[in-house]
Amino acid sequence: MADILDTGTQAQEALERATEALGRGVPVAIPTETVYGLAADATNPQAITRIYEMKGRPRFNPLISHMADLAMAETHAVFDPLSRKLAEAFWPGPLTLVVPVRPESTIHPLTRAGLDTVAIRVPTGIANRLIAVFGRPLAAPSANTSGRISPTTAQHVAADFGERLELVLDAGPARVGLESTILKVENGMVRLLRPGGLDAAEIERLTGMPLARPEKTGTAIEAPGMLASHYAPAAPVRLGATGVRPGEALIRFGGQPLPGEERAALVLDLSPAGDLAEAAANLFGYMKRADAAGTSSIAFSPVPETGLGEAINDRLRRAAAPRG
Repeated sequence: MADILDTGTQAQEALERATEALGRGVPVAIPTETVYGLAADATNPQAITRIYEMKGRPRFNPLISHMADLAMAETHAVFDPLSRKLAEAFWPGPLTLVVPVRPESTIHPLTRAGLDTVAIRVPTGIANRLIAVFGRPLAAPSANTSGRISPTTAQHVAADFGERLELVLDAGPARVGLESTILKVENGMVRLLRPGGLDAAEIERLTGMPLARPEKTGTAIEAPGMLASHYAPAAPVRLGATGVRPGEALIRFGGQPLPGEERAALVLDLSPAGDLAEAAANLFGYMKRADAAGTSSIAFSPVPETGLGEAINDRLRRAAAPRG
């Protein structure tokens, strides 16, 4: 089993051990404000190969390169004025920008899945400090087996990877609980490649223009999180539930009981108060609890599509999609 180091009481040891492991090309699980990531040196092809192998992730699915700040990011990518405006407003934070890679960038093509663009984010907290100490960008997809539920605690990570992982840095539950929002600026417009922990309305207020949204899933993979089936528990997922079948797990929203829930194997409420930020933070953890209960299926009551509900529903649709 991986060593788990508390980044509050063991911060210096955590940074030193993580830096040493990353220098050897060994992936390390790190906390971010979105979810826990499986981090490795984005410039080292052997380290990136280990990420793909550990996750069982298809290599056409690019990885996000995490930077310490915008200055580091600009040594690897070209920022147009609108992308820079977004970065200055929302970094560090749950925003990823897909921008053209500089020819001289040391980020390995494996990290970018061979694309001429690179997905970049600047995280907060101990992850940010680690990148600054390490001095190179870290590729850090979610620290879970590919396609499964993303981890929001160190314990989720350790339970998934077990002895395959050397070190986990533990900063407690992820504050946001959803992966980052991914944007790409093209022809003066801002395209939403993946809804996430940054509310689309905040982006639109900053830019003064509506986000261009993809017409459907399953289009060309330009960024992480675009696979049609993703974030999935082992149990089948049923969306839009207005009642509960015997033996199902129910994950509801807004404190509204559903007919038949007395026959449910488990009942959880993402936010009894109807708070979408609370619902986002609880989503993956509750999915894991329901899945661990061994139920026949997991039913979700409707969640509003407004605000962070757009990202929550995106994850639910991908969790419920047919699996390859």
